[in-house]
Amino acid sequence: MRKMKTTVLCAVLGGSLLCSSCIGSFGAWNSLKDWNMGIGHKAVNELVFIAFHIIPVYEVAYLADVLVLNSIEFWSGSNPMVDVGTEKVIHGEDGEYLVRTNEDGYTITKMGEADRPLDLVYNEENRTWNAIAEGQAYELMTMNEDGSVTYKDQDGEEVTVMPDK
Repeated sequence: MRKMKTTVLCAVLGGSLLCSSCIGSFGAWNSLKDWNMGIGHKAVNELVFIAFHIIPVYEVAYLADVLVLNSIEFWSGSNPMVDVGTEKVIHGEDGEYLVRTNEDGYTITKMGEADRPLDLVYNEENRTWNAIAEGQAYELMTMNEDGSVTYKDQDGEEVTVMPDK
């Protein structure tokens, strides 16, 4: 009985790898790596990196991504590791911006201009990314079924491209 359970478990786990055909975003492993890189001094980062390989923390996070999280992301269409509500400060050419992760997109606010946020919202039903600023909504792009993206250029004409262009 135990041998049969092990065989079934191996088949299910192997099938999740074979059926997903998705590289995925590796959210758990990348979060762990980003945390380590944010600790501070590079010598401390290296010590934590080595310690996390001796105690197989990186390996477990990677295995969780490969076997579970990336398969969930592929089949459901959403990343289970997205941290809704997290905020990051981005340093741009003309100032600093606060980027907040929402359930359906992002809110971007220029530092010092908290009363003028820009919301980037993904409409799952229409497969569109929209910008909402000062009460007005603008459609930015449509994610097409074939993997291409359609957007309007400066002249208002629709342009369809593959994302790698």
